[in-house]
Parts: sequence; C-alpha cells; structure tokens
Amino acid sequence: MTEPVRIGIIGAGMTGLSCARTLKDAGHTPVILDKGRGIGGRLATRRADNGLQFDHGAQYITAKTEEFQKLIESLMSVDAAGEWDIGERKGFVGVPSMNALAKTLASDLDIRRQAQVRSVTETEGRWSLEIDKETLVFDRLIITAPAPQTMALLGTGHPISKQITHVSLLPCWTLMAAFDDEVDALPASHRDPDAPLAWIASEKTKPGRPDRTAFVAQASPDWSQDHLELDKAIVADLMLSELCKMLSLDRSRVIHDNAHRWRYAKVGTPLGEPYLSNASKTLFLGGDWCLDARVEAAWQSGTAIAATLLSEL
Repeated sequence: MTEPVRIGIIGAGMTGLSCARTLKDAGHTPVILDKGRGIGGRLATRRADNGLQFDHGAQYITAKTEEFQKLIESLMSVDAAGEWDIGERKGFVGVPSMNALAKTLASDLDIRRQAQVRSVTETEGRWSLEIDKETLVFDRLIITAPAPQTMALLGTGHPISKQITHVSLLPCWTLMAAFDDEVDALPASHRDPDAPLAWIASEKTKPGRPDRTAFVAQASPDWSQDHLELDKAIVADLMLSELCKMLSLDRSRVIHDNAHRWRYAKVGTPLGEPYLSNASKTLFLGGDWCLDARVEAAWQSGTAIAATLLSEL
C-alpha cells in the first residue's frame, strides 16, 4: 500500500489556508505550521478592553474573478462575511471580525500554532523542518511567508531564493484608536494616498461590529518607512495627533490607542506569477507578493499551488 504524501505548509495566512483547504477537500491531509497564536496573517483583528476591536490588517476584500466572488458568496451564506458600504466601491469584510474569514476556511484543517520553523533542509527529495526541539519531515513543502522571510529561511544562496531577489515589499504602521461615544458620526472611510495617514476606517460602520467609536488608521508606505524603527508608543502618539487633526477630533476624548507595525504589508514589486517552484515540484513559494497586495491575490496563489500539486500527485 502506497504511503500518503506528507504535505507541509508554512504560514496560516490566506495563501496557506486556501492551499490547504483545496488539498483537504481533494482528500489530502496537509499540516500547516504558523509561528503566531492566531491564524489569518493580515486577516487580523485586535481586541482590547471594554469590548473594543480593530481590524488592524487587511481592511476589506474585493473580487475581480468569478472564482473568488463565489468564495465570498459561500462565506456570506454562513454569515462569516458581509458587505461593507465604503462609498467608493463594493467591499466585503469578515463578520463579526476580519479574522472570521480565515477561521471559516480553517475549519477541520490541521494547524499547529506557535510553531516557529527554525530551519529548512532538503535531504534526498524530502524536507526537514526544525521546530524548537522537534523535526518534521515532508514530501512536499509550501512556504507562504513574505519573500524576505522565505529567503532567510532557505538561505540567500539557495537557487530558488535567487529567483525572488527582485521582489520588494513595503511596510505599514497601523494605529488603533477609540474615543468616547460622544464623537459625532463620521464617514465609513477616508483615503488620501499622499497624506501621512493614507487610510482611515470607522470600525463601527462595518457589519457585525460593536457600536463603539473606534478607528483604524494606516500610514502611507513612505511615512511608515521613515518611522519604521521607532518605538510603537512614539508612533502611536504621532499617528494619533495626525488622526485628530485630519478628522477634527478632540484628543482629550481618546480612551484607547495602540500601534502595530506590519513590516511586509504591501507589494512594491511582485514576482509576476502566482507561485514559484523548484524543478522537482517538491518546494513551492507563494503569497500575495507573487501577484498583488490584495487578499484575492493571496487566495489565487494558494489555489494555484494546490492545483499544480494535485496534478502531480
């Protein structure tokens, strides 16, 4: 009897989850390893005291392809997604939080959290992963980490690492701020790519959210790069001052503020194809950095890897 092919996936963001979901539905049992406590990557939600919550990563999703639109519709059918009226376009968000999208896709998948992969070694066509004091061996390995982290894991001298040196990713500082409930109603979102705060969202305008005056503000790539290594408390103070100025808010009414740094948030120069693999099709690299800084692009990368794997197995 032929032994099942052991498939390992590093990263439980949209790329890793969509790849694993497709493989699982086809009868395989992939193992996902993620260094974090949660799943979803930038499909992220931060909770705070007093019932506050902030979607501090991806703000919403859109669909350019019929296939991804069908996924959104399936998520809406189980109340895991809803439409968000942001005026400028049709957007969708997870319900009751952005990470609900990831949690729904992750149902019944084998996900091992807080599993920091220390090293990756290829031996006789198999891949050995060192995780703390444990070693896991896979026949096929899919790495969905950002390109710089993937290169660090494989080594910059690895042949496949040399094929992604042109990929560039941009940082994003994100502010999470809440005010007392006397603040007047404001638009769902505000976008100004040339301003220090390029995007501002009113969290309570999203479906299924608490009726609290909470905002997520994301700095422009240039501002984020200029302030990249500052302490997050300093960054939060700077961004909060900017938010109050832009929206004419009274800073004395702030009841919560915090900042989060996404070092690899946006795609500057993409790979230009859905994924990359070695000649033997035992190693695959994927992520939104392959195509575009959109959740759909991450999903396309993951499903494309799964399709290729299934055709080879």
